[in-house]
Order: sequence, then C-alpha cells, then structure tokens
Amino acid sequence: MDIHAILEHLPHRYPFLLVDRVVEYELGKSIHAYKNVSVNEAFFVGHFPHRPVMPGVLIMEALAQAAGILSFKTMNAKPDANSIFYFVGIDNARFKRPVMPGDQLHLHVEIKRQSRGVWKYGAVARVDGEVAAEADLMCAQRTLP
Repeated sequence: MDIHAILEHLPHRYPFLLVDRVVEYELGKSIHAYKNVSVNEAFFVGHFPHRPVMPGVLIMEALAQAAGILSFKTMNAKPDANSIFYFVGIDNARFKRPVMPGDQLHLHVEIKRQSRGVWKYGAVARVDGEVAAEADLMCAQRTLP
C-alpha cells in the first residue's frame, strides 16, 4: 500500500501519521509496514537537540497505526466520523536500541485475538534487522455518540 491507500485506512494526518508504506499484509493475521525516520521530524527539535532519538512512545504509536491499518483491512472498512479505535493498552514493552534520523523503522504486527471490538496484537519494530522495540498492544473500537 502506498501513502494514498494508507490515508484511506487511517484517520491520522501530518504531523502524526507515522506509517509511510505497507510492504505486505495478510488479512486477519499480520502486516509489515515501515516509517522513514527523517531529521526533519518535529519531535527531534526537543528530543534531543544534541543527539536526536525517536521517542519510544512514538515507536509504539507507529506500531499501533500499522495495527489499525491491518484491522481496517481485515474488517473491509475505513475510518469514518462515527467510530474510532482507541489505543487502550501496552504490555511487555521493551526498547532495545535507539531509533535515529536516517533509520527505516520496520513495523511488524500480528493479530493475537479479536473479540467484541477489542483487538490484541504482538508488535515488533526493527531497524536493519535489529529489534528496536517490542510490545503487546491492545486497541478498542468504539462508536461515537
């Protein structure tokens, strides 16, 4: 999926869209996407000026966005004004290496379970084949009033 298809399957927009391309996916199972990490990212101005490092919470958010794409594709749906996916849990998060400008952050997410609008995922972010971060993520789909 290119950026145009990603924009159809995520409600996020600049500066908070953290997925640049989807390499492959298997409906109901897994997705492999990536984020090109550029020195021009706004968060690098303050994190850290002398040694720019992508914040861990944004790595988790990038993984959650990849999970969102997979979930929408699996449901054969697109985001709309009547529902939203909330990020409701992160378990077993580990950060193994810093992610810096120039890195390509590969996002690997696998659906572990889905029931009544709650989705659980296993997620791993890699740079150059090395694990940068990993976690178990949980998202919940809710209808807006």
